[in-house]
Amino acid sequence: MEIHQLKTFVAVAREGSITNASDQLCLSQPAVSAHIKAMEETLGIPLFDRTPRGMSLTAEGQRLLTKAEQTLDAHRELLEEATRIKGRLTGKLRLGAGGSTRSDELGHLLTVLSERYPEVDVELQHGTSLEILNGIRNGHLDAGFYNEAGTPGSELATIEITQFGIYLAAPPGLVSTSNPLDWQALADLPWIGPTTHSCCGQAAETLFKQHQIRPKRIISIDRESVTRTLIAGGVGIGLLHAETAQEAEQCGEIEIISEAQQTVQVLFAYLAGRAENPLLSAASSILREQLFE
Repeated sequence: MEIHQLKTFVAVAREGSITNASDQLCLSQPAVSAHIKAMEETLGIPLFDRTPRGMSLTAEGQRLLTKAEQTLDAHRELLEEATRIKGRLTGKLRLGAGGSTRSDELGHLLTVLSERYPEVDVELQHGTSLEILNGIRNGHLDAGFYNEAGTPGSELATIEITQFGIYLAAPPGLVSTSNPLDWQALADLPWIGPTTHSCCGQAAETLFKQHQIRPKRIISIDRESVTRTLIAGGVGIGLLHAETAQEAEQCGEIEIISEAQQTVQVLFAYLAGRAENPLLSAASSILREQLFE
């Protein structure tokens, strides 16, 4: 039995005639009659008495009318609930944040997600850019912010959040700022920086290849704040993001001696094959709104 047949049955019962019911339902009179006949054949009982004054419910029809109305109410409620569900997001969004992820973009995303979609749980994991990328690729993370010094992988969908440069910095007075720099002399100094998997580590490797040097000593540090402190303390030279390097130079802590890399992108990324995921779509929309404000 079809829902439209139940609607026809209730309409005829309320209107008391095929003619009035057909007008209400925007159906032809033969169509209304066919619906009633099909119901009676399916149920095996008469629903109406046909009289000169119209359609009158039988005793059986009267008993079924209440059930029919309840069924139509339940059907309507189901559709209304489905509509509400479509407009409401639920679930868990697992986000990764690299060490240099700016707190304003991340904070804005988390705040707006909470306001618009209070039933979405966000699980935030911090890590290096490599850890964030691996998490996205192996499914342990849904999306994340990371630094990209080259070209993003073709399997990723990305949104550029911002860009920054990388500078080579030294303690004040330690390195002659003559042009050109003596790179062989720089190789004799301790270098402070993260592993080659980070943007600064990749920029350092590019410098080594470009100037055909290999430092005698490399101190691996995975926190830029620590790198800044060690450079300022005279431990060695190292790479800093442009904003950090410029601030430290203004404070007299370090000297910028060379540009290591002009552009590193900060990207929000997720697997391109998951672009239709509602949670990822919502997060992407919020970030784009902020970027184009």
